[in-house]
This record gives sequence, C-alpha cells and structure tokens, in this order.
Amino acid sequence: MTLDITDLKVSIGGKEILRGVDLSLRQGRVHGLAGESGSGKTMTGLAVLGLLPHGSRTTGSIALGDRELLTLPPKELNRVRGGEVAMVFQDPATSLHPMLTIGKQLTEHMRHHLGLDRWEARRRAVELLGKVRIPGAEEAYGRFPHQFSGGMRQRIAIAIALACSPKVLIADEPTTALDVTVQAGVLRLLRGLCDELGLAVLLVTHDLGVMSAVADEVSVMKDGLVVETGPRGQVLREPAHPYTRSLLDSLPEASLPDAEPAPGPRSEDS
Repeated sequence: MTLDITDLKVSIGGKEILRGVDLSLRQGRVHGLAGESGSGKTMTGLAVLGLLPHGSRTTGSIALGDRELLTLPPKELNRVRGGEVAMVFQDPATSLHPMLTIGKQLTEHMRHHLGLDRWEARRRAVELLGKVRIPGAEEAYGRFPHQFSGGMRQRIAIAIALACSPKVLIADEPTTALDVTVQAGVLRLLRGLCDELGLAVLLVTHDLGVMSAVADEVSVMKDGLVVETGPRGQVLREPAHPYTRSLLDSLPEASLPDAEPAPGPRSEDS
C-alpha cells in the first residue's frame, strides 16, 4: 500500500497553512518529516485523515493506493480512519481516555471496524499488548492509563493504532514527552513493527537525531512547504537546502545525527 500526497494545500480562515506539500510513503519504509514548530508537519498528518478544523479548505491530492481520500464520502473515510490509516499522537496522557481501561480502548474500534465478538477482540488486544512489549499483557488489559509509565502509555497508544491492521501509520512526535532512554525503546519498536508488518510509516518530528535512528527517507518542511526530500544519509550528511543545513547546525555537536541508525540502549523502559 502506498500513500502519495501531491500539491496539498490547506487554508484556514483565509490563511494558507500548507502551500503545496508533496510526499510519498511506501510499504515497509519509515519516512521522516522534520521541521520547526509551525512548519505544517502535524497539519499534513491530520489532512490525510480528514481531521482538519471546521472551515478549512483543502486542494491537491492524497491518494491511498488507487483511492483519492480528499473526495471520499464521509462514511467511506470513516472506514479508512483507524482501519487503513492510523495515527499515534504526541502525548499519550491526552490521547488515552483516563476513565476507560486499556482493554476497552483497544477493543472498541476493533469490534466496530472488524466486526469481532467480545472474546476474539480481547484475544487480539492481549496479543497486541504483547507485540508492543507490555509486560503482563493479560493483567495490563484490565488496567487504566494512569497505572503505566509514559513510555508504556505510548506503547499502548501504538497498540491501539495497530488494532485494525492499518497499512499506513502516522506517528506525530511520538517520543517528545519521553526521556532519552525511553525514546530509544519506542523508536526501536516503531522500526521493528514497520519491518515486521510492512507498514508505511510517516514519522513527524522536530528532532533530526530521531530521524537518524529510524527513517529510511527524510523530508524537511518550512513554512508549509517541503523544501528537501531524500535518503536519510544524503539529507543528513549533504543537505541541499540552506534551511536543512541550519537545522543541523543548530544541534549541539554531541547530538549531531549520523547517517546510520543509532543502536540505542537495549533495556526496555519501565
């Protein structure tokens, strides 16, 4: 499954937020989307799912395989959301409902999208918790979000996103709220799931160090435009655009990203 974004433009209240974005996601590949806050990274991900603010105006093309998402009827787009394209948000503390058990949040849309009965949905939910390396998956199923660490909550959010076997996963700053050691574990998890499940992953981040760890291709955004795209090594070693060079130059020397993925610590977060 491929996702091709072509000349995507988004205006809100007469102000142009995205000014002609071009991106291509491929199965089994992680595509990193980098840029400073306000550059349009998150807006691009939200546009794919049709989650833009009321009154926004969108032109261009977002093609999932041979289907144009921008012209899909609302009922069909609802089937795409979560079913074929899923999103992991920045802060699991706000994306997970504090009053619902993890099991409830995992199984609700599985039963809706996949038509599973209660017991089959539970079996799949426990399996997914194990896949994202939640210790004691059976017990974790009945717990609430506040009973888990930040890193574990983010893993649970990833499990929820994967519940209906999507082909495309949009991860919006999934490690921003986590410390460095926990970040490494979540990034390894995303990379492993991409390889194992053949996902097309869009990894949104402002951190070029994160890109060096997991991305196959990198795009850099500035003021609603993609100013540079290329293989990770090429973009990080020999940036063609001055803005990309300025992002790299702004990093402390010790955190300059390498062209090869960083192995990271082996221990899991608690």
